[in-house]
Amino acid sequence: MLTDTYGRVATDLRVSLTDRCNLRCTYCMPEEGLQWLAKPDLLTDDEIVRLVRVAVTLLGVTEVRFTGGEPLLRPGLVGIVERCAALAPRPRLSLTTNGIGLARTARALKDAGLDRVNVSLDTLRPDVFAALTRRKRHQDVLDGLTAARAAGLTPVKVNAVLMPGHNDDEAPDLLAWAVENDYELRFIEQMPLDAQHGWQRDGMITAEAVLASLRTRFTLTPEGDDERGSAPAERWLVDGGPARVGVIGSVTRPFCAACDRTRLTADGQIRTCLFATEESDLRGALRSGADDAEIARLWQRAMRGKKAGSGLDDPSFLQPARPMSAIGG
Repeated sequence: MLTDTYGRVATDLRVSLTDRCNLRCTYCMPEEGLQWLAKPDLLTDDEIVRLVRVAVTLLGVTEVRFTGGEPLLRPGLVGIVERCAALAPRPRLSLTTNGIGLARTARALKDAGLDRVNVSLDTLRPDVFAALTRRKRHQDVLDGLTAARAAGLTPVKVNAVLMPGHNDDEAPDLLAWAVENDYELRFIEQMPLDAQHGWQRDGMITAEAVLASLRTRFTLTPEGDDERGSAPAERWLVDGGPARVGVIGSVTRPFCAACDRTRLTADGQIRTCLFATEESDLRGALRSGADDAEIARLWQRAMRGKKAGSGLDDPSFLQPARPMSAIGG
């Protein structure tokens, strides 16, 4: 198992397949993009599948989520999903995506064994989408969501970040739209993972502010801690249910005590936390001939170094050295 010194057990693996992205979201990266990882530095398809196999068969991981950057940009994505779905025991497989390209790949991903998707969409207004992402691809995301639902990649979860002066008035409209289309909406507090280090705590739309906005139109009933488990989102029934809305308050309502995640970066580093500044190299061990047992031991050693919390509740928090596109959200 992947157990840390605080008794938490990691059963949820996040795998970044690429650091590249086809959007330039203002809260993630500069308009000109970033210096991408060189291809030899990236894990190969075989290396990714092998590490997932080690996690599932030797370390007790039961859920794998593929992230980026934008994972749909990974040429071998469908094959990676298919091979991971064939593992025994079979992990639950999900994907976090910006939705661009999902319309043409949703069915193939479902057939390969993907269980569900999370799609990022911060606004219902195309002009605001263009301002936030610096790309005019709003309809492509909507089409991707429709395709995901039609393919059975359910529940389809929609992740939204509210930004002051852009979409901070849209929370009720987004929820009404999600309920109408049978999507599960989750609002995420903006986190300090932008490459340009422009995040400011006092400019963030907090979880409390999101909930206050939603309550102007909806009745929200807490789902409760028993239902939440180790999930990062606090969830509420909308107008008595069955629709639900979630809020992930990573900054103001941290959930570190129940964290069950371990992260693999696109270049083969283990991160015990999204906000960690330390990494443990598995790629080097893979390429130097380490067997599966040794890889498992290195992974366990890395997890024993996991800290009690993310540090986000400390006003003096320093941002991680690498932006989210290189880590995997």
